[in-house]
This record gives sequence, structure tokens and C-alpha cells, in this order.
Amino acid sequence: MAHSSSGYRLFIGIDIAATTCAVAWMRSGAQPTRAITIKQTPAGFADLQRQLLAIEPDPSATLIVLEATGTYWMRLAKSLSEAGFAVSVINPAQAHAFAKALLKRSKTDAIDAQTLAELGARLQPECWTPPPQVYTELAQRLVHRDGLVVARTQFRNQLHALVQQPIVIDSVRTRLEILITTLDEDIATVEQEIASALEQDAAWAAAAARLATIKGLGTRTIAWVLTTTINFTLTLTPEAAANYAGLAPQLRQSGSSVRGRPRVGHGGNARLRRAVYMASLRAIQHNPVIKGFYSRLRAAGKPRKVALGAAARKLLRIAWAVATKDQDFDPDYALRLGSVAVAA
Repeated sequence: MAHSSSGYRLFIGIDIAATTCAVAWMRSGAQPTRAITIKQTPAGFADLQRQLLAIEPDPSATLIVLEATGTYWMRLAKSLSEAGFAVSVINPAQAHAFAKALLKRSKTDAIDAQTLAELGARLQPECWTPPPQVYTELAQRLVHRDGLVVARTQFRNQLHALVQQPIVIDSVRTRLEILITTLDEDIATVEQEIASALEQDAAWAAAAARLATIKGLGTRTIAWVLTTTINFTLTLTPEAAANYAGLAPQLRQSGSSVRGRPRVGHGGNARLRRAVYMASLRAIQHNPVIKGFYSRLRAAGKPRKVALGAAARKLLRIAWAVATKDQDFDPDYALRLGSVAVAA
């Protein structure tokens, strides 16, 4: 039986979808197996663990690699980690780059699972540590708040359409007004809970305080940034942060031919990208560093959308530097240099 230098004897790749997972495995020096499919349920997770233990009885000798995509990976990663398996959660951009290096052009869940197994065997990325309780406290409240805001918008639209009618039924209008008022109160309550949750964990509270020194980043944006990156533990470099958010420009290239312009906003964590993009709209008005950067791009002829994407990318890179280097943002210092420590 082949042994890796780290002691792992089995490498698992798991590609996660909304309701199912594709799973492939391999030994060192061998080829990945044909992928199997399991359900995204506790019973499916238990069945997967039984199958893996039948192949390799020592869970600590098995390295499982999966991507931090969407909201579906956390439950599986936590289940496997608690069962004693070594779990590595990687940035999707890393998996994409690895597949590209292997010249893998086809993309299916099964192929992705095999690629992740190969990545684990060759690169053996660091093991993942389950996030602290504050992650759950924030993640669920942030998603809940978004849902409340969507519902409030729907009821506001209904009320707006209703009052345009020649005859308005008072009871219908009253119920809509009550619903909107109730949602206003609920949203305010959840927002207060989010702010309080940020203070519960010392490390996250310190990072939040640092991020608050960046004009353009409000409490909710800070909470989204810390939650989606798990306090930047999923993004170990500013480039990784931009890639993870889907804010890094992507070229479409075939051989020596480059087709079209670089594009941003494709792939990556949509919630993180949206939070940072919306923050950049405020930052180009109130943050002197981002405002100057954006203005220079526009003066150079860059389209507004391109300049905003670059401003969002720069803002996220500043946030990464401030949080990971444990230092407040100093706009005067950045302006004297003409750029921040990490360029956009």
C-alpha cells in the first residue's frame, strides 16, 4: 500500500451540488476512481463515512478535499471533520487553476470530484478547522435579514400598486401597511443582533473594528466579508480574496489568442461579491483612496462598470490587508504613497 509523505493513504475529492455530492477517491500514485453520488442528507453523509472507512479504516489517514462554494459545503465538512477525517476546504479558484494545469477541459460533477482527489494527492492542502460559533450566528442572521428585505420590498410594491387603483379596499391596505411595519421592526432587530454577534468572538470583533476604519464598509458589509471568508481563513492572499469573490478579471484565451476583454463577476462567492460591490458604490463617494482610484480610471477612459469592478477589487484587497495584518486603515498614508500597500 502506497503512503504519502504526510501519512495520508487515501485521497477523496467531493464536488458539492445543492442536493447531491459526487465523490471520487484514489491512492497515492494511482488514478481516481469513477465518481459515485451521495445525497446531501445526514443519511447520505453517514453512508459516505461507512464507505470510506471500508476502504481505509483509519479516518485520520484519509484527506478529503472539497471547495468552499455556496452554502452547501459547511454541513458536510463539519460532519466529516467530527468523524475524524482530515478535511481540506479550498478556494474554488485553486481547483480551477489545478484543473487547467492538468489540461482538463470537460467539466462535470464527476470530473470535478476526480480533479479534487488528484489535487489532494499532489498538493495535500492544509486541513480545515471548523469555524467558531460566531460564524453560524452571523451567517444565519445575514441570510434571514436578506429574506426579510426581499419580503418587505414585495409588500411595498404591492402597496404602491394598490394605491394607484381608483378604489382601494381599506382592509387590504391596512394589512399591507401592518406587514411592512412589522418587517421594518424585524429587520431592525436582526441588524442589532448582527452587530451584537460581531462582538461575541474576540478575534472577529478585532477584525471588525479594523475593517470599520475603512470608509465605505458598514456593519453588514463587514459581517458579510468576515462570514463568507471565515475571517479571511479561506483567502490567504489578497489575490485569493479577489478570486474568491469573483472580482478578479478573467481572460478567455485559446492558445496564443485572447478573445474579448477581461471579465469580472463570473464565478466566485456571489454574496461576498455583492456586498463588496455595493460597498464600493459608497467608497467612491466617501473613501478618498477609492474615490481617487476610481476617478483616475474614469479619466483614463475606463467604462463605469469596469472602474467600479476595479474599485470593488481594490476595496476588498484593502480589507484583506487591514484584517490580516491587524492594523487600522490609514488613508493619509495610502494617499502619500499614491496607492495602498496592496495594489488593485
